This record gives sequence, structure tokens and C-alpha cells, in this order.
Amino acid sequence: MTETPRERPADEAPLLDAVDDVAPPEDGGARGLRAITADEFSALDAVGGVRGMVEAVAPGLLFVVVYLATGQQLTPALVAAGGAAVLAVLARLVQRTPVTQAFSGVLGVGIGVVWAWRTGDASDYFAYGLWVNAAYFVGTLVTILVGWPLVGLVVGMFRNDGPLTGGPWSAVVDWREDPVRRRRYALATWPWVGMFGLRLGVQLPLYWAGEVAWLGTAKLAMGLPLTALALWLSWMLVRGSGGAPAPPRPRHDP
Repeated sequence: MTETPRERPADEAPLLDAVDDVAPPEDGGARGLRAITADEFSALDAVGGVRGMVEAVAPGLLFVVVYLATGQQLTPALVAAGGAAVLAVLARLVQRTPVTQAFSGVLGVGIGVVWAWRTGDASDYFAYGLWVNAAYFVGTLVTILVGWPLVGLVVGMFRNDGPLTGGPWSAVVDWREDPVRRRRYALATWPWVGMFGLRLGVQLPLYWAGEVAWLGTAKLAMGLPLTALALWLSWMLVRGSGGAPAPPRPRHDP
């Protein structure tokens, strides 16, 4: 069956880009969870392109570098991180490129800056990110347990797996009638549960111990690289050689 591409409503963007540290790619390629439904997988596009990667990494990297370079002075580190996030938005505004995800980045950095400034604890700059990962961990796990795996919902939004027999949103949930696809989409959601759980398992002890440098390093190392890996694993299970259904054999008339 030929798949029918469908347009993405604008209000779906926050859901589909809700992956830690993902920013929009410069060339408009599939990013975030939407990359799972792409015909070909591009890790660079999936995590936001070169510019998106720089915008995602710069605030946290500057925070750690300035914090250590100034002898663990909190204020300069917060100013550097906040300034990097604001500059990213201003640059996109000047160039008239999409700023939705950049604004989301400013929000996250801003919450971290205010949190750390109010408590005076540099570790609290990363507290918001830990809460976000905890929420994603619980959310993705629940979608599997209740039989509505997140990857299945994403695939249903952008890939017409079956006839639209039940209205305009039927393709979003038609896959639930097929036990094979339902199991496959549940399996393809587990990499996200594992990613968020691994981040929490490594970063929470560092946060509680107040190891700011190691915490910042762990956040950077487990940000875009793990996100790209989870996207690739899900793509392989949904569309790649490990998960795509075999093409039907042609019929031969006697």
C-alpha cells in the first residue's frame, strides 16, 4: 500500500519535538520524534542540525566552563548560560528563521538560571532538566503499560498505516487493531524509557552529591548522543530493516 503523506498541524510541534536538547534543523528535515517516520534516517537532522546542536549544547557547556574557570563562581556561569540562550533566539529573530524551539530552550535555561540563583546552589541549574527527564520517563513507560505506546501514536500521526475508515484521526489509532504492529511500537518505545531512566540513574546521584562539573559533563554526554541513538533504534524497529514488514509477493496468473 502506498503511504499518503499528511501535513502536520502547527499545534503538534511541541509534542513531537519534546525530546531533551533537540532544536530545529536548518534545512527543515525531520527532527525529534518525527524522524522515526522518515523514509531515511539522518541523525544530524533528527537532533536539529549543526546549528541546532550548537544552540542546545552551548548554554550547558558555557555554564560548566565558566563555573570552573572563575573558581566556582555561580553568577558569571549563570550569566554565560542565559546569555547564550538569549543570543540564539535573537539570531533567529534577526534571520527570520523558526524560533519556537529556541524559545523553548530559553525557557528551560531560564528556569535553571532562576532556580540556581535563588538557592545559591550551582547543581540546581540542572534540576529542571532532571524533572523533565523524570516526567518523560514516567510518561513513556505509562504509554506502554496502558497499551498506547508513544511511538505508535507518533507513527499514526504521520504515516497512514491503514484506510481512514473512522474519521480523520483513525490512522492515528488504527495500528492498535494489529497485534504485530502494536507489539512493535511498544518495543520501539522502550529505548526512550531506557534513555530517560539511564539519565536519571547517572545524573541524580551527581546532583545529590553536588558534583557540578561531572553533572554538567554527564548531561552533555547523555543529551544529544543518547537522543540520536534512541531515535535510530526506534526508526529501525518501525521502518528500518529490523522492523519494516516484508513486501507482498506478486501474484502470478496460472
